[in-house]
Amino acid sequence: MPVTIQTIKQKLDAHLGEELTIVAQAGRKKVTRRRGILKNTFPAVFVVALDQDSNNFEHASYSYTDVLTKNILIEFDDEAAAE
Repeated sequence: MPVTIQTIKQKLDAHLGEELTIVAQAGRKKVTRRRGILKNTFPAVFVVALDQDSNNFEHASYSYTDVLTKNILIEFDDEAAAE
């Protein structure tokens, strides 16, 4: 379980170019799920190229603090297949 922003970034660096699903809290009882490919990681944020079939925009960026505070969850397709 990553506990620092640096370990979260290192884990995401290892998955660059892979498909993933982002589950984000959008309100009190609303959750959004977005599929895409992890494109870039930067010092404070990472960028996901979204699937154009189900989204109106091409890219979304998220901060590592969202992952740390569990406002978003990241599910990689290869980890789901391994279970």
